[in-house]
Amino acid sequence: MGDVSDSALTAASPGRSPDEVLAAAVEQARAAAIEVAGDPAAVGEHLGATPEALAEQADPALGVVGTHSFAATLPGYAGWHWAVTLAAVPGADEVTLDEVVLLPGDSALLAPAWVPWHERLRPGDLSVGDVLPSTEDDARLVPAYLADDDSAEDPAGRIVAEELGIGRERVLSPEGRIEAAQRWRDGDFGPRSSMARHAPGPCATCGFYLPLAGSLRLSLGACSNAYAPADGRVVTADYGCGAHSQASLERTDGEPAEFIPTARYDTADFDVI
Repeated sequence: MGDVSDSALTAASPGRSPDEVLAAAVEQARAAAIEVAGDPAAVGEHLGATPEALAEQADPALGVVGTHSFAATLPGYAGWHWAVTLAAVPGADEVTLDEVVLLPGDSALLAPAWVPWHERLRPGDLSVGDVLPSTEDDARLVPAYLADDDSAEDPAGRIVAEELGIGRERVLSPEGRIEAAQRWRDGDFGPRSSMARHAPGPCATCGFYLPLAGSLRLSLGACSNAYAPADGRVVTADYGCGAHSQASLERTDGEPAEFIPTARYDTADFDVI
């Protein structure tokens, strides 16, 4: 911004230092704040003047810089203030306007700290057409092959991964597997769910249980029973439900078929069919 307009200039009285000139330029600073705010009602009381420190190597003959503060009376800006920075040089007949900004004070209402999108995202936020790219530093993923030198960055490494039968550039890291397993155990198809506590037997002994591959085989699998609540879902080996394959119908001599469960369970939470 340039010099203050004619109405916003003040003559330096003989014998006054540049600091005194700046301190006395309250109305000139207010006029500059009103010009930027566009409304005299948006600029409140004068809160004081503060000298601005210059670089140690600065020549004193270049003058001084100071900032006048005025309370901001704009709606929604409680605790903010207008900061009007002026400059004056020895022997000058006027002060010069450097800048006018709206700044927050110690008691100002501020917006919450910005959080990256990948930290704001929650399960279920992804919808049709959305793309969720994984970051290079995602701790849940590691390269499908390892190398001790720069050859790991060679595009030919992708061909090596394909030839080894891996077929993927990145796979789950140990942290990723532990995180997924813990999340599934804590979910609706884990051992602490109400259904599991009243089941005839665990999924590990059920014929409809399809174990996962790799290191998760002993603890996790998928349910393939169309009548089970977990059909098509990942379940823990110690989860269970009333559709267990060993909960069968047995016929005794001369008696109609009856349902013989492999364990005692409470039917208050679900029906036995």
